[in-house]
Amino acid sequence: MFSGLNKFLKIILPKRLFYRALIIVAAPTIILQLIITIVFYDSIWIKANKNITRSLVSQLKTIESAYLNNKENMDFFTDSYKNNFNFEIDINNDPFPKTTGERKFSPMDRSLRRELKSSFGNNNYWFNTSKFKNAVEIKIKLENDEVIEFLVPKETISPSSVRLFVLWTTLPSIVLILIALVFLKNQTKPLVRLAKAAERFGKGDYVNDFRPSGASEIRKAAYEFDRMAKRINRHLNQRSEMLSGISHDLRTPLTRLKLQLAMIEQKNISEKMSKDIDEMESMLNDYLQFAKTQSQENTVSFNVSELLIKIERNFNNKNLSLLNSEEIFLKGRPLALTRCFENVIQNGLVYGKKVYVKIQKGLNLIIVSIEDDGPGISEDQYRNVFKPFFRLDKSRNLNKSGVGLGLAIVEDIINSHGGNIQLGKSKYNGLLVKISLPF
Repeated sequence: MFSGLNKFLKIILPKRLFYRALIIVAAPTIILQLIITIVFYDSIWIKANKNITRSLVSQLKTIESAYLNNKENMDFFTDSYKNNFNFEIDINNDPFPKTTGERKFSPMDRSLRRELKSSFGNNNYWFNTSKFKNAVEIKIKLENDEVIEFLVPKETISPSSVRLFVLWTTLPSIVLILIALVFLKNQTKPLVRLAKAAERFGKGDYVNDFRPSGASEIRKAAYEFDRMAKRINRHLNQRSEMLSGISHDLRTPLTRLKLQLAMIEQKNISEKMSKDIDEMESMLNDYLQFAKTQSQENTVSFNVSELLIKIERNFNNKNLSLLNSEEIFLKGRPLALTRCFENVIQNGLVYGKKVYVKIQKGLNLIIVSIEDDGPGISEDQYRNVFKPFFRLDKSRNLNKSGVGLGLAIVEDIINSHGGNIQLGKSKYNGLLVKISLPF
C-alpha cells in the first residue's frame, strides 16, 4: 500500500529541487489559509448571514402584518422604515413575477430563500440579489393579489466584512509565497550552477570560470568540486605531456637509425630494418594522436553536417559517400570530433571498398551512422576493440598499422561529449558504427 502511494507521489511531484522546496514552503501556508477560511465560513459567516437574514425577514413580516391590520397608517410606517432603515416600500397590484430571479449556488440567495419560505410559504415571495449593486429587491404577494415591493440594502443580508476577511487571508499568503520564491530562487541557483559545471566537466570541457556561491554547505561542495576538477585536469595534462614527450624523444634515435641504414651496403638487411623503423614511427604517431585527444580545446557550437562535408572533402575519395546533410548544431569540441570521425572512416576505407555516412536528428540526439562493406567484426569482439592496445588478428584487423588506439581514441572522445558508440551489422554486410551525441 505504502509502496504504491510512494510511486504515485514520485510521479505527480515535480522533479526539480526549486519546485519541491516551493511546495514545502507554500503548501503549509495554503492549507492553513484554507482551514481558517473554511472554519470562518462554516462557523461565523454562515451563522452571521443566517441571523441577519432572519432579522430582515422578520421585519418584512412585521410590515406585512402592520399593513393587513391597519392600512390607513401605512404611509407613516413606510416613511419611518425609509428614514430609519433605508427601506424602499411600495404597494401595488402589478402582476407577480412567474420566473425566479435567485441564483442557485449563491449562499446569500440560499439563506434568503430558506427564511422567506419559512415565513411566507411557497410561491408567495420573489427576490433578486443581482439586479442592483447595493440593494436587494423582494416582492411579497398578499391574499388580495396585492404585492408589497421592498428594496432593502444588501448589507442587511450579507456581512460587509467578508470581502475584507478574504482580502486579508489571501493577500498575506500571496506576499509570503512571492518572498519565498525570491529566496528559494537565490538558494537553488548555486546548485543549478554546480550541476551545470559538473555536466560540462563530465563532457570534457575545462571549467575555469566556476566560482563557489550560496549557503555554506553548497559553497563547500562547490569548492571541493572545483579542487577535484583541477586535480583531474592536472593529472590529464601531465599524462598528455608525458606521452608527447616520450613520443617526441623517440623520434630522434629513429631518425639516426634511418640515416645509418641508408649507409649500409647490404640492402636486404637495410630494407627489413627500415620496415621495423617505419612501424615504430607509426606507433609513435598513434601515441601522439592519443595524447592530442587529452589536449585542451574549448567547447563551441558548430554545424555537424558542415564538419562531415569538410571531412569528405579532405579524404577526396570517391568511395566515401555522405548520404545526407542538414543543418544540425551541436555544442562540443570540433577538432576532437573530426579526429573521431576520421578514425572510423579511415578504418572503413582500409578494410572495405566503400563507406557510407548518414546523419540523423532525434529528439535530443544527433546520430551519425558510418557503414562499410568490409568483412565486419564478430559480435563477441564488439567490446574488446574499444580497449587500448587491443588488436584483432582474424578477419578484420582494425589496427594492423598501429598499436590499437584508434577506436579507444574514438570512444574516449564520444564519451567525453556525453554520447555513446555502438557497433553492429551493416546493411552492406560490413560494419556499422553508430555514434550518438546529445545536443
